[in-house]
Amino acid sequence: MKNLPAGRYLIAGIFIFASITDYLDGSIARRLKAQSNFGRMLDPIADKMLVTSILLILLAEGTAPVLPIIIIICREIFISGMREYLATQKIVIAVDVFGKIKTAAQMMAIICLLLEDKITMMPHQYIIGCVTIWIAALLTLYSAAIYVWKYRKYFVVFR
Repeated sequence: MKNLPAGRYLIAGIFIFASITDYLDGSIARRLKAQSNFGRMLDPIADKMLVTSILLILLAEGTAPVLPIIIIICREIFISGMREYLATQKIVIAVDVFGKIKTAAQMMAIICLLLEDKITMMPHQYIIGCVTIWIAALLTLYSAAIYVWKYRKYFVVFR
């Protein structure tokens, strides 16, 4: 796909469309108070599937650096497991501002890496994408640390 700019534009377009509709869906549901337990459960899973799929595509074709992608994917799995564990204790982890900033950085990085400068002719877009994916990885670690710290009392091994 790296040699097919049309394919990259298509994937970038689908990713941007899915990201925007996900945001709008959440906003509208909150505004209309039309949230459901099923939606609360499914939305983060769909978000993680979307981001992880694109990151794996970028990784497979050598477009993105390996370590930040591993950090991002491992964090997502860890936080999902943490949410599942806490849900068994009737505790819901609310999304915080750092999680939202992390998501925005991931999306910006993915778009820059998908539409690297060879396609869009924008100077340094690939470098911006690589720097941003590292920023997203660091934000990912920071937001995970915040969640762990905030909910640490529920993870006491010995009582």
